[in-house]
Amino acid sequence: MTSVIEVKGMSCQHCVNSIEGALKKKGVSAKVDLPGNRVTVDFEEKAITMAQIKSTIEDQGFDVVS
Repeated sequence: MTSVIEVKGMSCQHCVNSIEGALKKKGVSAKVDLPGNRVTVDFEEKAITMAQIKSTIEDQGFDVVS
């Protein structure tokens, strides 16, 4: 499943690496769009929930808007 999540607080390449790296460890493919304040995720619903993905992003210090 592919989904787009709006995230606030991202501003640099470190932010990109932090989010993409944390999600990769959970088996989620992620692509951060800094100018758009979005993270596009591709994941298997059987392996991880959207709530877990959002929690992983928040654990990195960012605010999930949607």
